[in-house]
Amino acid sequence: MSKVKLKKRAESVQINGQSKQKKKKKHDNNKKTFFYDTTTVITKKTKPKPVKLSIMPPTKVEEYSCNWKTLLQTIAANPEKQDANAKGKLLQKTPSVSKDSHKPDKPFKKPARTVKPASETDRFQQNGKDSTGHKQFKAEKRKRKEEKEKQMNKKKKVEEVEMKTAEPDIWFDDVDPDDIEAALGPEAADIVRKRSGMLKSSAEVTESVLVKEHAFEGLTRAVAMDCEMVGIGCDGEDSILARVSIVNHFGKCIYDKHVKPTEKVTDYRTAVSGIRPADIENGEDIKTVQKEVAQILQGRILVGHAIHNDLKILLLDHPKKMIRDTQKYKPFRQRVKSARPALRVLCKEILNVKVQQGEHSSVQDAQATMRLYTLVKKQWEAELKAARAGPFQKSPRKPKAPKNQSKSTQISQ
Repeated sequence: MSKVKLKKRAESVQINGQSKQKKKKKHDNNKKTFFYDTTTVITKKTKPKPVKLSIMPPTKVEEYSCNWKTLLQTIAANPEKQDANAKGKLLQKTPSVSKDSHKPDKPFKKPARTVKPASETDRFQQNGKDSTGHKQFKAEKRKRKEEKEKQMNKKKKVEEVEMKTAEPDIWFDDVDPDDIEAALGPEAADIVRKRSGMLKSSAEVTESVLVKEHAFEGLTRAVAMDCEMVGIGCDGEDSILARVSIVNHFGKCIYDKHVKPTEKVTDYRTAVSGIRPADIENGEDIKTVQKEVAQILQGRILVGHAIHNDLKILLLDHPKKMIRDTQKYKPFRQRVKSARPALRVLCKEILNVKVQQGEHSSVQDAQATMRLYTLVKKQWEAELKAARAGPFQKSPRKPKAPKNQSKSTQISQ
């Protein structure tokens, strides 16, 4: 019985092994198979990786020349970096290094650089990196700059010629520019003055006559003052202060301020005063102006034309002996033949200068009065000194004899 059981088990094991093998085969047959087009597949060729040679510096004197030769051989052996033709050139142009030329104390010297081919040198010259090419490039740059400057100068000259031609063409023979100014206006007169060789404009003429150039700009013993006024009230007949200007002995302006109005202005009198609403809106307070003007005038000679009107509008007073009024000076009256000559008339007759053309300027009027005063200052001051002395002039003192001489004369007697 036992033998029969063993045989059955063995047979069953064999049968199970075969069945397992069959199952595996069936499982393999069930796998999906893929078909590839072998003609279209391209196999990529992998390049061999270049092996980096580690070249160490020589330690012995004998190895210096050998090291150089091995380095050349390694460069020649690499086909990617050097061509076959370049190998011969490098070998020919590299100098041979002798053993005696190198010493252990000195560092390793670099070999002479290889000569570049003609094509590379041409490229460097074209780019301007070569010394000769760099010089040529600089020269060309200078020429371009000079040409641009010439063109700019030509344009400027053309513009100047156009500006000259733009001026109105006015020609008068033997005609006074003042008459032209009265007939055609100041612009035409200025053009005629320029062509006749006179000064550029009437404003520059007046300034050069009335103001001394490069002179002292501070306070002097004599100062000239002038004020501008605006109208208030229903008809604008009443006046109020609008501007105060003071100049020194040389015509330099030392004080010029607009005054804020204390009442409503009904007539600005711009054609005469030159004052506009914007000028006096942010002006100085009248009280501060009065204090500042009083400090300037204290102890100084005050020059002006009808100066009593200016002092009245400022509500100030000044000693009579320190006032010089050009309107009341007798020689000026006699010359103009007028009891109360206007300032513009005096300036035209005595100074040969035109002032108060159009809108007035208090600075210019003060400069004109000061120039009239300085012109006759010595004579004017001498006359005032003589008038103050009057008929009771002191006789000149006789020199007294010294005391020693008087005693000696008494003893002799």
